[in-house]
Order: sequence, then structure tokens, then C-alpha cells
Amino acid sequence: MKGKLLPALCHIFGVLILLAVIGSALLLTVPRLMGYQVYSVVSGSMEPHIPVGSLLYVETAQPETVADGEIIAFQSGDSVVTHRVLENRQVQGEFVTKGDANQEADLEPVPYEGLIGRVVRHIPYLGELMLLYTTTAGKVYAVCFAACGAMLNILAGRLRDRARERDEA
Repeated sequence: MKGKLLPALCHIFGVLILLAVIGSALLLTVPRLMGYQVYSVVSGSMEPHIPVGSLLYVETAQPETVADGEIIAFQSGDSVVTHRVLENRQVQGEFVTKGDANQEADLEPVPYEGLIGRVVRHIPYLGELMLLYTTTAGKVYAVCFAACGAMLNILAGRLRDRARERDEA
């Protein structure tokens, strides 16, 4: 029994680790291939609807098509901000926005030129993962984690071979 259980556990954990690394990488890369921009939420201005640490998928949008109540991402200085549109002022070419957690509307309207796009989906907690993958240390961790998964699968194969040799002897 022991000769079969340990290889099976090594194989299962190795596959789970590899699937976790591949799956998390796919969550960040596939949407980009489909034309979405991916961002991480670093402030609580949209809580509780979009918590800090969420992963955002943003699609390009024409400013005139953005409706009141939609959530947009826009450039504000060197930062990307995600807030809800209170009013789309098409004549002036600007949006009045507000973070859900903020008491007042943003002081400055967002000019159409600052629009990045419309937020189409958010996934809580995965923004932290994205931030990790964008650092050199995070990339090294991902590679090491994947290598551990692969080594567990190799170990499982060797343990199975050794158990088979013992059974034959």
C-alpha cells in the first residue's frame, strides 16, 4: 500500500502545483490576447463592490458609449483610477466620476482623452497575484513553484518504478 500511496500523492500534488501556476498565468495573459487590459486595485475607493487586491479586466470603449453607472478606468496623472460614472457629459467631453466608498464626486471631471476603458469584470484577490508576477522575485517564485511541481511528478515516477522493481524481485 505504501509503495503506491506515496507516488500517487507526489503525482497529485505535482499536478496541482503545475495547474495552479499555469492557471494563474493564463488569468493574466489570455485576457490580454483577447484585447483586454489588466489592472490591480490598490485603493479602497470602490469598496465594497471592488475590493482592494482585485484583478480588473478593462475593455476599450468609445467615450460616447459609456453609460451613467458604469465603472471605467482612466488615467489620472501617473495613476490609473477606477471609478463609477455619475454623468457622461458628452457636450463637454468629460465624465463626472465617484468612487463607491467616497462621499463626494471626484473634484475634477475626467476628460474623454483620459478614458482607458470600461471595467467588464473583476476578480477579488487575484490582483495581488498580478502584482507578484510583475516583480522579478515573483517571476522567480513562479518558475521555482512550477519546477517543484515537475520534480514531484518525476519523483512519483521513480517511486513507482522502484516499487515495481521490488514487487518483481
